Amino acid sequence: MFLKLLPVSIQKYAKMSKRQRKHEMQMTLWYMPFFYILLSIVFVVVTLLLDLIFQIEQYTFEFFRINAEITRMLVSTLIGGILTLSAFTLNSLLVVLTTFSGQFSPRMLLNFVSDRRTQHALGIFNGNFVYVLLVFLFIGNTRHEFFVAVPIVTIFLAFTSAVTFIYFINHATTWMQVHNITDTMKHSSEQMINQTLRKDLEQYRAEEPGDLMEAERSNEKPIGAIKSGYIQIVNYRKMIEEARKDNIIIQFHAQVGDYILKNNKLLSYWGPGSDDIDEQKYCKMIIIDYKETELQDIQMGMHKLAEIAIKSLGNNDPKTATNTIHQMAELMLTVEDYITFTPYLMDNEEQVRVILLSESFDSYIYRGFGYIRHYARDNHLIITELVDSIAMVAESIDSSKHHMLWEFACSTIDHIETEVIYQLDKTFLLEAMERLSKVTDNKLDYYSIHRKFYPID
Repeated sequence: MFLKLLPVSIQKYAKMSKRQRKHEMQMTLWYMPFFYILLSIVFVVVTLLLDLIFQIEQYTFEFFRINAEITRMLVSTLIGGILTLSAFTLNSLLVVLTTFSGQFSPRMLLNFVSDRRTQHALGIFNGNFVYVLLVFLFIGNTRHEFFVAVPIVTIFLAFTSAVTFIYFINHATTWMQVHNITDTMKHSSEQMINQTLRKDLEQYRAEEPGDLMEAERSNEKPIGAIKSGYIQIVNYRKMIEEARKDNIIIQFHAQVGDYILKNNKLLSYWGPGSDDIDEQKYCKMIIIDYKETELQDIQMGMHKLAEIAIKSLGNNDPKTATNTIHQMAELMLTVEDYITFTPYLMDNEEQVRVILLSESFDSYIYRGFGYIRHYARDNHLIITELVDSIAMVAESIDSSKHHMLWEFACSTIDHIETEVIYQLDKTFLLEAMERLSKVTDNKLDYYSIHRKFYPID
């Protein structure tokens, strides 16, 4: 009942899971400033108690005692000063966000807004402004002759605001540098793989399917999506536990990050206990909403990096595209190290309970490099850099995935017209392909590629 009295914008946070709520709050600008405003109110109470109730001017040196009129003048002056610094900071923030939207991807705005340094800077300005405003309100008509805590804290907060302004400008200009942007986005994706996907999935992965209850599969029952939207989060742990209690196997027909319409087939289940199942409880374990999130969707992080490279190609900025390709290659190593490409999730009794959509390493290769390859087209420099990065990935991962990298590289250069490529571009491209062929043990196939560029008369 109380929840319905709250504004809709607040209700949505109350309905979220703990992890999703934390993620969404970090993506907003009001969360951290609100915390600093509460902290400033505490400072107001403490300083006023020290000056008006405990009268600490009696226990301090005369040097620290400030006349009441001077204190009011100081506080009133700093109200305008801190507000001005806040306005400049907001203006700088808008410039940064506008620049990102035009030159790169609008998705990057969330990364800048959710950055802790951005939120702390805005929080300090808002907290300091609220402090001097409230202090001015309470000391305006007091008959107290001297203040100690109020002017000292006020001067300290004004100094903090000035330093924070310089810090924020430096932070914004540093964060805007492309190599910092791509590195931050790569680390964000790696953190999501390490902290989210490993905890949610890897501990339940099973290499072999085992007993899939095939005798019961003829009575497989479908479950449709309860609403339209993107699949954001799945509570795999709870789903596996409930499937164990119900003695069923659940199969997904869509994956996190997919867009699905209401009543589209989302799940199906079968097993000895499938006759009396509460389907709604399984639907509630899958959060579907109007936007994509990165919490369990590694491919969205890859899309962000790919969009930077694509925008850079459109803006004739090959250096940025090259840097993004390098970061993508490093992200591929994280994917290979921490993700097991098996769709089977088992319970603590080693019985498979959830079957996901099958994925393979080459699907991540395509998501990471495929879009860049498409928009690079006849940009032979970028194609060469792409092949060279794939060769570096091949040197660092298990040989069982080498054929995927080789096939992707071969399909990448298939569209190149040998008659219009410059001689040096051809030389460097073939050097990258030769390096990849040695690593992946495809030397004979490389000779056929070489003959394509240098046909024998």
